[in-house]
Amino acid sequence: MTEWTQFEAARGIVLRVTVGPGGIRAIEINPRRAPVGTRNDANAVLADAGTQLREYFAGVRRQFDLPLDPQGTAFQRQVWKALAAIPYGATRTYREIAEAVGSPRAVRAVGAANGRNMLPIVVPCHRVIGADGRLVGYAGGLDVKKLLLELEARQAASEAAAV
Repeated sequence: MTEWTQFEAARGIVLRVTVGPGGIRAIEINPRRAPVGTRNDANAVLADAGTQLREYFAGVRRQFDLPLDPQGTAFQRQVWKALAAIPYGATRTYREIAEAVGSPRAVRAVGAANGRNMLPIVVPCHRVIGADGRLVGYAGGLDVKKLLLELEARQAASEAAAV
């Protein structure tokens, strides 16, 4: 049985988080389709996810500590693990991710796996950019991708200036 919650994480950004028995299965940015399962704002995992995601948008959280239950092929899970290893405030190209998973010629397959990531922000697929540095392909929209990258860049720069 799946349960979900929905909340405004930042101005203009609504998130719907879905959890199953194994952990968080999906995070939808500005969801357009009807939810599946039962709304349960009292679910402890969903409440913790809401807190951590709001902290991320407030600029006080860089990493997430949530039980995740990504649903995908072995290759997709390998790509998602590589995405999770991209440091806060940094970016990687699809080619760099393909090389990181040991399949340097699988750039398109990496792009497809990136597009199937159901845990955006927590598994930071927004940190993957085109070979020429352009922002390409993001399920939440390129405007949200740009916002996330700018948020992280600002936080990283302010912390570097404070050191």
